[in-house]
Amino acid sequence: MLSSLQNPRQAAAQLMNFGLILSTAFMMWKGLSVITDSPSPIVVVLSGSMEPAFQRGDLLLLWNRNIFSETSVGEIVVYNVKDKDIPIVHRVVRKFGLGPRAKLLTKGDNNNSDDTELYAQGQDYLVRKDIIGSVVGFLPFVGYVTIMLSEHPWLKTVMLGIMGLVVVLQRE
Repeated sequence: MLSSLQNPRQAAAQLMNFGLILSTAFMMWKGLSVITDSPSPIVVVLSGSMEPAFQRGDLLLLWNRNIFSETSVGEIVVYNVKDKDIPIVHRVVRKFGLGPRAKLLTKGDNNNSDDTELYAQGQDYLVRKDIIGSVVGFLPFVGYVTIMLSEHPWLKTVMLGIMGLVVVLQRE
């Protein structure tokens, strides 16, 4: 580790490699966003409201291109509510109308009532522009790491420390 500080060329190369890794991850995310037409093509289930279909920690793959068909009743969608940061994963239970102005009502499979209380104030239904994607696939429990890191912030520090230690040990 100290030898790389003495050699500025090696330190610059390491910094460039780190930058390349970050930019590659960012480009892959943005590419996936363009392909799926979704600002967030991958989301993690944070609650048990969709059990038994999805469990907490499942990683969902989204698709937001309704080229051949519209959003339909029974489809599981992820939507954003105005002024709230966390997307919600629920099933469309009713649809009124057709096209981009169709009104959609959603409900979690494990919930007793529909989502009207979750919508923004004065909003009784969702419209197509509220939906960020429809679920097309999932990976069970893969997203649980994200939940653990958000619920236990000290784990981030531990993980960074372990990763730094591994880098130092590999150099020796």
